[in-house]
Amino acid sequence: MQRRIKIGIDVGGTFTHAVAVNAANYEIIAKSYLPTTHTAAEGVARGVVEAMHKLLEEGKILAEEVALIAHSTTQATNALLEGDVARVGVIGMASGLESGRARRETDVGDIELAPGKFIHTVHRFLDSSALEEEKIRALIGELVAEGAEVIVASESFGVDNPQNEERVVAAAAAMGLPASAASIISQLYGLRIRTRTAVINASMLPKMLETANRTEQSVRASGITAPLMVMRSDGGIMEIDEMRRRPILTMLSGPAAGVAAALMYARISDGIFVEVGGTSSDISAIRNGRPLVRSAIVGGHKLYLRTLDVRTVGIGGGSMPRIKQNRIADVGPRSAHIAGLRYPSFAEIPAGAVFAQNLVQPRPGDPEDYLRIEIEGEEAAYTLTPTEAANYLDLVPDVGYGRGNRPVIDRIFAWLSRVWEEEGQKIATRLLDLASAKVIVVVEQLIKEYRMERSLVQLVGGGGGATAIVPYAARTLQLPHQIAENCEVISAIGAALGIIRDSVERTIIQPTEEEILKLRSQAIASVQRMGASPDSIEVTIDIDRQSKRVTATATGASELRARDLGVLPLEPEALRKLAALSFKTEPEQVDPAGGTPLLSLFLHRQLTTRLWGIVRREKKALRVLDQEGIVRLQLADADFWQGTIGQTRAFIDEAMENLTIYGDAGALLPDLFILIGRRIIDMTGLAEKEQILALARIETEKYDRDEPIVVLAAGR
Repeated sequence: MQRRIKIGIDVGGTFTHAVAVNAANYEIIAKSYLPTTHTAAEGVARGVVEAMHKLLEEGKILAEEVALIAHSTTQATNALLEGDVARVGVIGMASGLESGRARRETDVGDIELAPGKFIHTVHRFLDSSALEEEKIRALIGELVAEGAEVIVASESFGVDNPQNEERVVAAAAAMGLPASAASIISQLYGLRIRTRTAVINASMLPKMLETANRTEQSVRASGITAPLMVMRSDGGIMEIDEMRRRPILTMLSGPAAGVAAALMYARISDGIFVEVGGTSSDISAIRNGRPLVRSAIVGGHKLYLRTLDVRTVGIGGGSMPRIKQNRIADVGPRSAHIAGLRYPSFAEIPAGAVFAQNLVQPRPGDPEDYLRIEIEGEEAAYTLTPTEAANYLDLVPDVGYGRGNRPVIDRIFAWLSRVWEEEGQKIATRLLDLASAKVIVVVEQLIKEYRMERSLVQLVGGGGGATAIVPYAARTLQLPHQIAENCEVISAIGAALGIIRDSVERTIIQPTEEEILKLRSQAIASVQRMGASPDSIEVTIDIDRQSKRVTATATGASELRARDLGVLPLEPEALRKLAALSFKTEPEQVDPAGGTPLLSLFLHRQLTTRLWGIVRREKKALRVLDQEGIVRLQLADADFWQGTIGQTRAFIDEAMENLTIYGDAGALLPDLFILIGRRIIDMTGLAEKEQILALARIETEKYDRDEPIVVLAAGR
């Protein structure tokens, strides 16, 4: 039987990592890395193709075995940071009384990306009540004469009827210019923000079009006909054609790939993902099996773009300590490779080597107090990093790139102990305390901001430096942790296993069932257009009562995963034992509580006390496991109702009656989930009972009324 292989490629700032994954069982067939080709004539496209060819050769993979190729990219982010963007010509449009406001709001001026780096714009206005082709072409010509390389069309209320924007885009295309309609980028009201978002997207179009074309041509020349996908900033993947339309969606593509792996490969339902490189760490949160997202900000301006909430700190496995009076005063943000220094962990240093301490300034303008360790008679120099400290304290498991040369590390700490007159263990502990503190602050912020249930949270480490930081941070936080398998290539795995994802957002004052259904249908159509299998598509609806924003997010696989379809289900007792591990208790304390034919529900009753034991309450902790034994949903305190589709309305009514909290701000509804078949329908983003009932009806209407169902509800 022919293998089905998915290739994932992560284009990082320094290296491009690649993996080949067997789609049937997630086995890693081959992995490779090579320097990222930023300066090549073909740009990063060259590295992507070279990494792919290396995998094919090392894994003895035939072109016809490749089911999918997906890659992350730093190109959009780098373009914005470096100001490597095109000048944008903006044509604003409106009619009647709207004209004055639209003229002002579509003229967004130059957009600052970083100190001294700008997107430069030129602007014209058209009365859209009487659009003429000749007038459109004339204005485009004026913009080109002022240096515009790409065109944006943005009309007041263009999201309701985009025809005029589309006419301008068609006219620009006929003149050989790339162009974009603001309504394609976002369907939210707010003309200035929508125009600004479209301008940022358009500024990247020429470069990204070139990269997309070169990548696709090279892949097809290899005889591979499989879909070519790109990582999105929200943790999903999209076909390369979508990148040609909306390159802005690839911002934070690299960190998003790591989060995708935490979801699809490590199968985390609630946790904090910490991807640790040599210099920095990217930290993001997952709750109820969904990555947490936020509105992107560029140059201090909010955009109509949803990205993963990724927070970057200047601490990695190679971060250098700063020294004051023979004591570590701080760690980072500079790392060993930036200062041209080596890791003792991965060096062969003779037993009789004579060490000397010096201080160094890694880059002009940096403090001159970073530790440099020299060896008499050697040109090469070293430093001390979290990698050495974690190894010295026996915190590094034998995974990834973290395990070091212990005899060398011991000699380094023995020498420092004599020089600094401090025990080696205290030196290592202080270094890790200072390094991990920067990660811990962000972890605590995420838990607090997103009201994550702490008892359910675990730290998940990825990246080559994960073992240097994550185990110690987890111990300090008193949280469980795991280092993801194949952590050194975790982002490449995330690209390979990523799910197709898109969101459709509209401003709706009082959303009706019809409007919610329409938005849902648009999201489904979008992911289908990008290659999602119809049977794999799931949709979540979020309604923000404050901003009046309704978001439909659809996800789907490029195919129904063979792993899901062909898996041999675990026996009930085996599932029970896995649930007990998740509850951190013994199997005897876990009760099977029903479920569906493809999802199993387990219950662990916990007695809580308050006021010196006077007030007692029983908590029902719940876990939902799939046939493979993967925890798909975990709730620390919830209730559930088991029955059939025909009882859905009654179950929701009872959940609302029992768990809704009433206060000055109105009714606070419980978090609701429906289990049906292999699906978990998440309704936590809905704000009103009528909306919940409407969505429940939409999601269940295609099933028979006697189909098994479970409703779960957790108070907020």
